[in-house]
Amino acid sequence: MTKATLPLFLAACCAVLFSFSPALALDANEILRQVDRNMQPESYEMYRKLINIEPDGRKKEFVLYSVKKGTNKMVALFLEPASEKGRATLRLDDNMWLYIPNVGKPLRITSLQSVVGGVFNNSDILRLDYGLEYEAIEIREEGDTYLLNLKARTAAVAYDNLKMVVDKKTLLPTTIECFAASGMLIKTLRYSRNQDFGDGLIRPSMLETNSPLYKGYTSVMLWAKIAEKELADEVFTLNYLARVEELR
Repeated sequence: MTKATLPLFLAACCAVLFSFSPALALDANEILRQVDRNMQPESYEMYRKLINIEPDGRKKEFVLYSVKKGTNKMVALFLEPASEKGRATLRLDDNMWLYIPNVGKPLRITSLQSVVGGVFNNSDILRLDYGLEYEAIEIREEGDTYLLNLKARTAAVAYDNLKMVVDKKTLLPTTIECFAASGMLIKTLRYSRNQDFGDGLIRPSMLETNSPLYKGYTSVMLWAKIAEKELADEVFTLNYLARVEELR
């Protein structure tokens, strides 16, 4: 290679490298979009049980009926225990409210608070699509899994950074580490027990979490039903929260 051709060679190498960079970013976010669709339809109803387990083994359980539409609307209605029955939460994008029967107007709540206590916060309970809240900025292959590094799109998101392990075969998440902006690990989410919910939806039916901030505490989420459902926009309004039971 002569001195005259060296600059051309280097320019060609740079062009090839830069041509691959956008593709890699696109692949990571495409995998994240596929994870979202494999986890849930765009619009659906579901039944879940949440269990908070204290260090001494005591448990507190909640049963919720939830509906979601599109990427940014979700409502959850408490069915059990009796002391919580009729309460409902609404999420629109990053905005959240709690409705309590016989109380004036719905109360504003935040993503890092928890309407059930335990390790799950409101963001976990009212989970929207991961791709709505996070951008995949890095992807690595590790054996039978992909490791996605996800960065929050806005400061309003509960976790600044997620490290998501995705099974290559199923394109379903298995483990998610949730970090604060400081780099501190807030909690670890572990999905397991893949189940056929019908209509081609095969996904985890169990989510378990613990946190270094709540030593000895564990919270578990169990899914009993997930099914596609057409929902009117009216369902996702503050005025409708007292009527969510009508959807069942």
